[in-house]
Amino acid sequence: MNIYTRTGDEGMTSLKGGRVPKDHLRVEAYGQLDELNAFVGVALTHAAEDSYAELREQLQNIQHELFDCGSDLAFAEDKLGKVTYKVTEDLVLRLERWIDEHNAANVELRRFILPGGSALASALHVCRTVCRRAERHVVSLARSEEINPYAQQYVNRLSDYFFVAARRANGLLQVQDVEYARSAVVFSRKEKKE
Repeated sequence: MNIYTRTGDEGMTSLKGGRVPKDHLRVEAYGQLDELNAFVGVALTHAAEDSYAELREQLQNIQHELFDCGSDLAFAEDKLGKVTYKVTEDLVLRLERWIDEHNAANVELRRFILPGGSALASALHVCRTVCRRAERHVVSLARSEEINPYAQQYVNRLSDYFFVAARRANGLLQVQDVEYARSAVVFSRKEKKE
């Protein structure tokens, strides 16, 4: 298999159903997801400890699902026809469950925190910020072309996942999150009124 094909030498690339410029919104969107996937791989290198087994398994699943998201975005608009997407509502709902589980296990958040703590938490905060950038590109694409709406929802939930997973990674090693020094108390769990 040749790694180089020379077919992109003039700035064009292939999508499912046709060719587009390499700076096309679809290429930019799935390229951002590819970059995010690489950072998830970096995070996984910091997740070798036994206490991280659950996070490691989740991150490995997320890597496959990011490939699925990229695949769902890689269609030439004029050739879409009937498309069977890979990212489904079930994947979004599962991410929400993971977010809720990690959030419930985390120490209550009262102030803004700085990215950092353990090596895994730091890597997950990088994933969070790259995910937000990727989401902005997916949103731009969705404004101009048809996309799988669940892919957009998945990427939106994923940045929330990375935030709570980073805090969970710190908690599992008993490393405290570093609060932003000038932050007021901005978060509180609402008490149920009787």
